[in-house]
Amino acid sequence: MNTREQIHALSEEMLENLGKLVAVDSQLGTPSEGKPFGEGPAEALEIGLEIARELGFKTVNLDNYCGYAEMGEGEEIVGIAGHLDIVPVGGDWTYDPFKLTRDGDHVYGRGTTDDKGPVIEALYAMKLLKDSGVKLNKRVRLIMGCNEETGSKCMAHYNEVEEELSCGFTPDANFPCIHGEKGYMSMMAYSKNTRIISMNGGFVSNAVCDNCTTVIPAEAGLKEKLEQMLSETKLQEYKVTEAENQITIYAKGVPAHASTPTLGINAAGVTMECLAKAGFEDDFVKFYNQHIGTACDGSGVGLKIADEFGELTFCNGIVKTENGVISCTIDIRVPVTFKKDDILNRIEGNLEDENGRIEVGEIGNPLFFPRESPLVNALYKAYVDVTGDTENKPMVIGGGTYAKSLKNIIAFGPEKLGVDYRIHGADEFILVSEMEEAVEVYMEAIKNLLAI
Repeated sequence: MNTREQIHALSEEMLENLGKLVAVDSQLGTPSEGKPFGEGPAEALEIGLEIARELGFKTVNLDNYCGYAEMGEGEEIVGIAGHLDIVPVGGDWTYDPFKLTRDGDHVYGRGTTDDKGPVIEALYAMKLLKDSGVKLNKRVRLIMGCNEETGSKCMAHYNEVEEELSCGFTPDANFPCIHGEKGYMSMMAYSKNTRIISMNGGFVSNAVCDNCTTVIPAEAGLKEKLEQMLSETKLQEYKVTEAENQITIYAKGVPAHASTPTLGINAAGVTMECLAKAGFEDDFVKFYNQHIGTACDGSGVGLKIADEFGELTFCNGIVKTENGVISCTIDIRVPVTFKKDDILNRIEGNLEDENGRIEVGEIGNPLFFPRESPLVNALYKAYVDVTGDTENKPMVIGGGTYAKSLKNIIAFGPEKLGVDYRIHGADEFILVSEMEEAVEVYMEAIKNLLAI
């Protein structure tokens, strides 16, 4: 049999093992002794390592933070880093999220694409290479992490107790490959004076605020003006009610990841725009519209910047009211060629006025490998050689992966551009045909990395 036939012959076995992982609710749980991320992630890790042992690999559990399967000999390590933790189920599922369900080429379940399926793909790529007798002049190590979705503390622990990787990849993004990941910056905006009684919306800081409920004092004719303004927006739904001298505005926008906020509709931002257009005079409405707004480009704080690899993105995720103060989370993804000082210099003087203030929180550096670097070339060549796709090129993304936590690796597959695999959403799926193709791509990638 040729390689593709060998992979296809293992397809059902791969799905059976993927089903074992999908069956575990491995979202972040309550820490306990020896289980830093709770029961679920620890159970998923043990199952992942058991699958690896059954396939003939040496395995190591690093205190239930993460573990690895390894083959080969040598000083250098080709690393592959995937994760077994998941985000909460959420949404309205057609299928049981913790039971692998196949419908033709589609296989549904939480973690099928992010990232349990890719872990299985990488593991079987290693198995097929091992069985083929290919010369392993380096060790090949598949690291299975348990905390990628909520902080990557698993990789911080790996760096404390294990050897540095020589080169490698994380199968937790897109093909053809990711040679840069934007920097990250968080901010918090606060009202100083506001007539808004309450404003609450959004559920996570790294996604567009897609729903918002706002309560303001009633004014003559204001309800009708707001309804007119809201009718001219792109909100999915809105409702304005008036009772007991108060007006309540419900706005439903469109969700989107913070790395691509222009794909969403910010319900809080649209509400603020409509309040101003309807003639509701308020200090924080002015501040929000001037400094945050709905543009998603950071122009309100002096951060409308871009480089050849992409633009800065600016996302308001959560809005809430506590003790009469409105706060807003802000998630910023910074173009890869801009450094911390560049950003701080640009925002100086733009974060506060008499109507509100913005505080700078965490700042994370970008990740960037030149397009012509040996690592990028080795992975991109593997993708092209297997798929024949030369149209799509290595790219930079706004999201973050284990590549920012481990040295000398970049994100590489398995998602195809233009396909919505519903990761982080209901009915997440993987395509069996793409799973088989990814195994072959990862086999070629490992061989290319062994040759660097």
